[in-house]
Amino acid sequence: MSKFLKVLIAACVIAGPVSAGTYGLGRTATSDEVKAWDTDIRPDGVGLPVGSGTVAQGEEVFADKCAACHGDFGEAVGRWPVLSGGHGSLADDRPVKTVGSYWPYLSTAYDYIYRAMPFGNAQSLSSDEVYALVAYILYVNDTVDDEAFTLSNENFLSVEQENAGGFFMDNRSEVEYPKFTRSVCMDNCKDVVEITARAAVVDVTPEETAAAAAENSTTNEEVETVVVEEVAMPVLNEELVAKGAKVFKKCKACHKVGAKAKNSTGPHLNGIFGSAVGANEKFKYSKGMKAAASEGLMWDAENLRTFLKKPKDLIKKTKMSFKGLKKDKDLDAIIEYLKSVSN
Repeated sequence: MSKFLKVLIAACVIAGPVSAGTYGLGRTATSDEVKAWDTDIRPDGVGLPVGSGTVAQGEEVFADKCAACHGDFGEAVGRWPVLSGGHGSLADDRPVKTVGSYWPYLSTAYDYIYRAMPFGNAQSLSSDEVYALVAYILYVNDTVDDEAFTLSNENFLSVEQENAGGFFMDNRSEVEYPKFTRSVCMDNCKDVVEITARAAVVDVTPEETAAAAAENSTTNEEVETVVVEEVAMPVLNEELVAKGAKVFKKCKACHKVGAKAKNSTGPHLNGIFGSAVGANEKFKYSKGMKAAASEGLMWDAENLRTFLKKPKDLIKKTKMSFKGLKKDKDLDAIIEYLKSVSN
């Protein structure tokens, strides 16, 4: 007799005779036992425990229990998964789905963190610690911008996620299914065949091919020489440089600096301060960045500040998904840091 069968028989004996409507196994769970398992948090706030936590408290808990996997700012440099960033990227070929850019309901964050985190020690966090962690994740996603912000069961529903309106009911059975189940014409389907568009016109020609064609077209043309005036490098404020290095952690997921820096999702930023926009010859820039480069835009302090505060304010069609730095002190620090890697 198998061990499983022996255990099953023993359980049946202990439980007593089978009664109508039951299997005769176990007993009815107590209210406390049900409460211990009933931990789900719903979008309308049902299930939220009483509690609160601040961004500052969340930062401490995050550094201690979460940063090893998710990075100091949720950027997950060299690790996974990323929790912050990805703003405005959902329509891209490679969207960055984070708590800030993708998750429609804040309740999902609270529910998941409480239920499954930290990895290997799930449900070890108190309600206040979870509120604090969610507050910190909101902060690194720029959903809230005050370090003193307190998240609680009382104001939880007042926080609106960026992609709250991005989800809808699955309507494929009404919209798509009929298209793919109808009778399909196989011959003599059209009286006249006409060319309605060409690849070059609808912009599906690879940019490398277009660039090569443009280069060949200038072979016999006069090429204008552009002289770029160098931007003088000022004396660095070392205290600001140190602060800027910390702020730069928000950028490291896409941009590298240092002796071994290479292009990644974004170009490396060695020598960025004082250089022309789009000057990294080995990086494939967006059309918006190329247009700015053709206009002679320079990465001086003013343009860097505008771009880092809100990228699309300087270059409207940039593909950079970073939402921007809101605090002047962070902008001052990171610009000084970028100067330091440009000397």
